[in-house]
Amino acid sequence: MRKIFILLSLFLLFSCGASKDVVYFQDAPQGTEIKANYRPITFRPGDKLTINVNTRNPNIANKLNLVTMSRQMGTTSSQTSSNNGVMSYTIDKDGNIEMPEVGTIHIAGLTRGQVAEHVEQKLVEKNLVQDAVVIVEFANLSYSILGEVKSPNRYHIDRDEITILDAISQAGDLTIQGQRTNIKVLRKEDNGTQKVYTANLCSLEELQNSPVYYIQQNDIVYVEPNGMRARQSTVNGNNLRSSAFWISLASLLTSVVSIITR
Repeated sequence: MRKIFILLSLFLLFSCGASKDVVYFQDAPQGTEIKANYRPITFRPGDKLTINVNTRNPNIANKLNLVTMSRQMGTTSSQTSSNNGVMSYTIDKDGNIEMPEVGTIHIAGLTRGQVAEHVEQKLVEKNLVQDAVVIVEFANLSYSILGEVKSPNRYHIDRDEITILDAISQAGDLTIQGQRTNIKVLRKEDNGTQKVYTANLCSLEELQNSPVYYIQQNDIVYVEPNGMRARQSTVNGNNLRSSAFWISLASLLTSVVSIITR
């Protein structure tokens, strides 16, 4: 009986050890303040964005905005942002865009808010419009999430402050087999190099100090499988069919029976 108790205790010990790698923010009691360093998304060459200039004069607005053209009944009509017809700018290799009536604008390294302010200043300097309200939106910015999540995919970035938790939530959260303490994030830096960072969801202190707490464009988030999930993978994708698995299981059961019957 004592030996059975020891076996059960060992089983519970291993189970508790595994559960420690499942619960998020284990070091964060209620009321813990998050102090992550915010890094805003800045534009890079190759990024696309929309710039919508709103002003009281619709004629001026049509000149300043890139608009799509639709043909109806043999005529051509312009569609402005009021019906989602604003086209996007692509930032060239030098970090510039060409804006109608304004010319070349350098926006690489700027945030959405900074681009809007910069465009407004240019419009005033060129005496084009004094009452403009400029709205800048991301057009093609995205991140990818792979591995042990419910919905691995590429997701659109629609706002500035997207955390790694937002990204994981968008993908339906980690599966129970996902490794929560060593999430990999591949990030392309401004200088063109790519670096690998890690994030630990079980520790809020580690997570908020991670450079990947906030997602950047083109980030690739990879959730590794835990040990149990990895052991389930074989050449044919299922070790339940392998002879080694059944031999090991039979050996384990034989040992347990032997201990119990002594």
